[in-house]
Amino acid sequence: MTDARTLAYINLYAVLGTLENLCELDSKAKEILWELKKPVTVCFDVKGGPAATIRFTSHGCRMEDGKKPCDILIPVASCEKFNGIIDGVVTPIPVKGFSKIGFLLKTFTALTDRLTELMRPTEEALKDPAFFELSTVMTFYTISVALAQIGNQDKIGQASASYMMDGDISFAIKNGPAATLRVKDNHLITLKKPAENPRAIMQFDNLQLANDLFNGKVNALECIGLGTVEIRGMLSMVDNMNRLLDRVALYLA
Repeated sequence: MTDARTLAYINLYAVLGTLENLCELDSKAKEILWELKKPVTVCFDVKGGPAATIRFTSHGCRMEDGKKPCDILIPVASCEKFNGIIDGVVTPIPVKGFSKIGFLLKTFTALTDRLTELMRPTEEALKDPAFFELSTVMTFYTISVALAQIGNQDKIGQASASYMMDGDISFAIKNGPAATLRVKDNHLITLKKPAENPRAIMQFDNLQLANDLFNGKVNALECIGLGTVEIRGMLSMVDNMNRLLDRVALYLA
């Protein structure tokens, strides 16, 4: 089972948060932003849930936790409604920034449409090696942040996090993207960079394997046995992170 509040945290920090990586790595996203003449900041403030502010420039975007000074403010009445916005069934209504509504309708929508194209790809699109790589990398970053949100917000995830020792876990694809899952007092944060001194490591052998695992096409335990998924260090940390991964699959299905 899943709950709307946890999903709202995942949708804001993990899904919309991946716009940072999209704007950094995708040529189409860069073209969309290149037309932006002045920076624009958009804040989503979800009642009873998360709040974050995203600053867009012609060179990329960055998300900052919390409600910050912004050009466009979008308060959302509930976690359920915010999840509806992400699903495209609820229309976001800003209370500030009507003069910049064109940014929401054009630039922001174009970026989120591109992200959706990569996160929910067609089988035909995945035949293009460059698209396949970018899609897998975007999914990796979304999952890496979702791990922390589930460990902090989901009741079952919190139980797994309660057994995790303080320290960093390296979560990576060999010769590809890497992230750090940092545990402190059973609270988790994700850093989108390689771990410098990890207490535990989970690394996938290649992009194809990672994609297959993310989509449930192969069994993780079997891959560990074959050595295509490398786990080292404090195995109890990896074991509980793997439990979080199982919850990620439910929320992002």
